Formats: sequence, structure tokens, C-alpha cells
Amino acid sequence: MRDYYPFIIFGIITGSIYGLTAMGLVLTYKTSGVFNIAHGAVCAGAAYAFYGFRQREGIPWPVSFVLVVGVMAPLAGLILERLAVLLAPVSTAYRIVGTVGLLVAIRAILGLIFGDTGLVFDPFLSQRQAFSVAGASVTVDDLITLGVGALAAIGLFAFFRVSRLGTAMRGVVDDPQLLSMAGTAPTRVRRASWVIGSCFAAVSGVLFAQIQSQLDINVLSLLVVQAFGAAVLARFTNLPGSFLGGLAVGVAQAVTSKATGHSHQLQGIHLAVPFLILFIGLLVIPRGKLIEIGRTVRARPRPAAVLGPRERAVAFAALAGVLVALPHLVGAKLPGYNVAMTQVLLFASLHLLVRTSGQISLCHFGFAAVGAAGFGHMLRHGVPFGVAVLIGGLYCLPLALIVSVPAIRLSGLYLALATLGFGIMLAQFAYSKSYMFGGGQLLTRRPDGFASDTRYYYLLLGFAAAAVGIVLLVERSRLGRLLRAMSDSPLALTTLGTSVNASRVLVFVISGFIAGVSGALYASLFGGVTQDGFNYVQSLVALAVLAIAGTRTVNASLLAPGLLYVVPLYFTGSRADQILQLGFGAGAILAAAASQGAPAVALARAAQRHAGRARGPAGRRMAFPLPVRGGS
Repeated sequence: MRDYYPFIIFGIITGSIYGLTAMGLVLTYKTSGVFNIAHGAVCAGAAYAFYGFRQREGIPWPVSFVLVVGVMAPLAGLILERLAVLLAPVSTAYRIVGTVGLLVAIRAILGLIFGDTGLVFDPFLSQRQAFSVAGASVTVDDLITLGVGALAAIGLFAFFRVSRLGTAMRGVVDDPQLLSMAGTAPTRVRRASWVIGSCFAAVSGVLFAQIQSQLDINVLSLLVVQAFGAAVLARFTNLPGSFLGGLAVGVAQAVTSKATGHSHQLQGIHLAVPFLILFIGLLVIPRGKLIEIGRTVRARPRPAAVLGPRERAVAFAALAGVLVALPHLVGAKLPGYNVAMTQVLLFASLHLLVRTSGQISLCHFGFAAVGAAGFGHMLRHGVPFGVAVLIGGLYCLPLALIVSVPAIRLSGLYLALATLGFGIMLAQFAYSKSYMFGGGQLLTRRPDGFASDTRYYYLLLGFAAAAVGIVLLVERSRLGRLLRAMSDSPLALTTLGTSVNASRVLVFVISGFIAGVSGALYASLFGGVTQDGFNYVQSLVALAVLAIAGTRTVNASLLAPGLLYVVPLYFTGSRADQILQLGFGAGAILAAAASQGAPAVALARAAQRHAGRARGPAGRRMAFPLPVRGGS
């Protein structure tokens, strides 16, 4: 047991940061109804800003800390509150899209300013030993980190129980109109909560960088997912419980690393502990305890097509002609177009899941990774190319069934969190194992006779056309009608005697299979594939780009991979990728805010206000003052 003491102490210290992050996340969610998936990116932004002030500009750390936590974090909170106001009247799916877009945008901004490589973060708190427990050293910075988290938890508990503003924060989501009638402005309450939540994020980001002694945008962005595990233990509502949940997650993670350190097969499982807690917690917590905060908004139906059937047929024929002629037009950039063509399948499957059925998946590149690994292993065993591609898709069926389990009892936000945790768990634990990529390159190949990029393009075009055709057939079938009805009102569909659960499982299976085939085709392009091609962040970027690409199946399936893989071919420069990522993030935020027709409503109101101007001077009756006799 004495061997576990250092790990338990380290788990308590890191768990206090998880709890601090979770409290800020739960606070803003409780008061706005918007769950900020970009909360970890806010933590990262604060840590990078502190690094810039202290290590680049030479400003003393107390001043740097005040600038970050006392100035920048409150300003960020005010901006985030405005974003939450924009996202409050949209559907849950688009709230997720908006916060995912924010995460992508913040990551891009940090990449533009500080670069993509990791940075050394010099500790600013004293690391001398304060005392030891059973031979385990406890340093001064450990005590400060734990004390900050504990004081924040106690302070928030007292704040909500005693202060008038804390009481108002508890009521602002339940009934903001009643709160307003009581003499308290709901806007002021929400702003205060976002400011406090951003300050918590800033403190946790700086302290986490202190413990890690480095700055890595991927590691810091993961901090929020560690907080998800803490928040689920508190059922996303209890602030002190969020801090205790963070401690539990930190200790469980540290103890697991000790217990599994000697097992090759379980090596790295401790990294997946927060995601296992999140995934299992969402499965075992009673459904009645996982009610989303904020009002439920039904997504607007897809607008009618602008073109008639004949015009659409002509447009599709022209598009087909362009796609057939493409290899002879793009020259040396054809390999990039081949990559995009493999991703048409992935975006078609994601469109089916998100747009048609109203489900959320933040682990779609995880499905593609499993398909790529299955394809590579089948080729190594001598399986023919076409069969290996199909088996790669079939490899995803068990995973799709596992993910569909929370989809049966969850929807919206909690399903998104479950799929995000599942995707990160795959990347953290499974990718490096021998049954996937083995920590190196998995050798693949193209089919015989398709070594030429031009020939292989036409084969990929055939796969893409087949996948889009399958999605269109599903959407126009009885299953598609059921999926759209399930998206609009699952309760109404259940009352008609239709099994909603069967439809949810089936759509995940179909979508996962097509995504797996996409991964297999991607793996075949260059003779080998590694786990680096399936970073979990790509699943978030894919959702953001899909939101920009529109609501039509063919348009979204082609435009989304074009934006993500073709457009960068024509942008050169060391910062081109970050600029594009920033554009994707901002575009996702705008698409989410406009999803309920806000721009059209604003334009209609403006037109109504200024209707008189449209008639012009000739349409107005001019009144002239009559002269007064005998007066001036």
C-alpha cells in the first residue's frame, strides 16, 4: 500500500485541477443552458497567455497572473456570455456545433500566435518539499494547487447559499422572466456566472501547465474532458460535487497507472480512466437525472430546394462531368483530391447521422481509424483488396453497437459527450496496440492495376458515388422517414408504436460502417498509415465543417471534404492551416447562430422598420405649414 501513496497524492493534486475546471464548466451550464465544449480551450488560452506575459515579455509572475485571471478571463467571460445568448435559441445539436467551432477557433488562434510545437513552461511556484507522507513528497506548489481548488469549492458553496446573486444564478435558467419580475436582471446574472467560470478556467489552465511543466494545446484541450468525468459524477448540476468528482477522477487515474504499469496490454489505460468514468456514468445514472438544462428547441425543417427537378438533374449532370474530368484539370494536386474523395464517404455517413436522424457523433474519425486498422490487418493476411475494404467497414459494427447503447437512452448533449469520450479513449488507449496501428506504420496497398493516381481516383469516385447513393436511398426509404420523425419528436414516434431504439441503433450501424470503409480507403492511398492520421480533434473539425457545408446530402458530402482537404492545396505558407482552421471555427459559430433563421428574422424586422423608405419621396404626403396672416 505504501507504494501507492505517491500516486494517490499526485492524483489528489491533479484531481483538484479537474474539479476546479469542472466547477467552472458546470456553473456556466447551470446558468445559461449552453454546455461549453470549448472550456478546455479557454483553459489553454489562459495558460498560453500567462506563458507569453511571463516568459516572453519578462513580466513578473504575480503581475502576469493578475493580467490573465483578473483582466483577460473576465473579458473572455463577457464574450462567451454573448455567444451563449446567440446559441440559447437554437437546437441542442447546433449549440454543440457552436461550442465546437469555438474550440477549433481558439486552437487556431493559439497556433497562429505560439506555433504548433510544445513549449517548456517554467514553474513559477516553489517546488521545495513542504512535508512527506509515508515517504511521498508533498511540495509547496502541490499544497497551493489543492488549497486553491478547495477554497474555490467552499467559496462557491457559500456564495450560492448566502448571497443574493448566487440565489439568482440558481433561478436564472429555471425561469428568467420570474427572476426579472423579482427585480434582478437575468443578463447580469448570466454575465457574472460566465465571468466566474472563465476565471476558474484560467486558474486551472495555469495550474495544470505548472504541474505538466509544458504547454501543449492537445493536452490542455483534453483538460475539459477530464472535467467531463468529474461533472458526470456530480450529474452536471452540483458544484461542490464537481470538485469532489474531480478528486475522485484524479485519484482513480493515478492509482490505475500504478496498478497497470507492468501490463503491456493495459499500458496507457489510466489515460482513458476519465473517459471510462464519463461513458459509464452516462449509462448508469437514471435517465430522469440527466435532463438537459435550458429550453428545448426543435430544429427548423430543411428549406425547400431552390431548383426544380429538371434544374437539379441538369446541375447533377454538370457536376458529374466536372468530377469525371477532374484528374485532367488539377495536375500534380490530384493526390490531395484523392484524399478528399475518401472523405466523401465519411461526411456522407456523418450527414446521415447528424442531419437526418438528429443524433450527434464526435468520434467519427475513431470509426475511420478502426476501419483503416482492420483493412491493413486483412491485407497482411492475404485478403483481396475489395474484401479487405468491406471487412474494414464491418470492423466498426461492434463499436457502432457500443456507441448506440448510450444513444438508446441519451440524446443531444449527453450523447455528444459520450461519443467524444469514446473517441478520445480510442485514441489514448487503443491506437498504439498491436491490434490497431501498433505505435508505428501499418503497411497497406492499392489494388492491382491502380498504381496510377488517375486510375485510383476513378475507383475512389465509384466508392464515393455508391456511399452517397446509399445515404440518399436510406433518406428516401421508410427508415429515412422514421429517422426524420425521430429527430423531430421521438415521443410522438413512440406513441405511434414505432421502436425508436431500433432506429437509433440501425442508423449508428450504417453510419459507422460507411465511416469504416472511408478509413480503409484512406489507409490505402500511400502504402501505409499511422495513428497520426486519426486525431480525435479531426472529429470536432469535421462536425464544424459539416455545419458550414449546408443541409443537402450531395452538397454537404462533396463540399465538406473539399473545404477540409482541397482548399488547403491552394494555400501556401506556414500559417495557412491555422488560418483555415480559424475560418472553419468561425463559420461553424455563424452557422449555428443562423440555424433557426436569425438573419432572415433580423432582415425582415429591419425591412418592416424602414418600410417607408421603400416608397420614396413620391409616395409620401408632404405637409407644409400655412402662412399666418398678420404675423411673421
